[in-house]
Amino acid sequence: MAENSHFFAHLARMKLIHRWPLMHNVRIENVQEHSLQVAMVAHALALIRNRFFDGQLNPDRIATLAMFHDVSEVLTGDLPTPVKYYNPAIKEEYKKIEKIAEQKLIDMAPEPFREDYAELISGDKHGEDEAFIVKAADVICAYLKTLEELSAGNREFTLAKKRLDKMLKDYHSDEVDYFLKQYVPSFSLSLDEITQEDHGE
Repeated sequence: MAENSHFFAHLARMKLIHRWPLMHNVRIENVQEHSLQVAMVAHALALIRNRFFDGQLNPDRIATLAMFHDVSEVLTGDLPTPVKYYNPAIKEEYKKIEKIAEQKLIDMAPEPFREDYAELISGDKHGEDEAFIVKAADVICAYLKTLEELSAGNREFTLAKKRLDKMLKDYHSDEVDYFLKQYVPSFSLSLDEITQEDHGE
């Protein structure tokens, strides 16, 4: 009989980890819902690259990688960006902590599927293009969060929006630029505006 595993019980706690912990939020966002949004955006970025920019990516695999991109935070919590990137030494040490947490989760996975989950959780096993798409989707979703907070009148996210906007532009990525131009403007609109049909009036 297979041994018991606490792996899935740990993953279920992603919903208890709050993002943007040092900032006032009009609406609190948790890591579980963030991961789903990142998976959806990463899937779209892969489709865009394949369809319009001669890509050969597997959108389904990339979406699954994105679902697992922050799972280590059930052990580490979400360290705020200003702290995580305060200086190179802290950044490097936090990366080591993330690796330890990832390995702890992998070791916790049911033994028959451990290698399968290692493929998803360990960044070392991701291709360069796959890793970029997931990271870009992660940044896009953070950017969308700033738009939603600013649209709700929360000026706390003004500088974060500028920082993320610069990061996205600096990628010089065709699929990222396409997503930003075609789909992101809707996130600053109200429900009435995104549901209103254009009757040519």
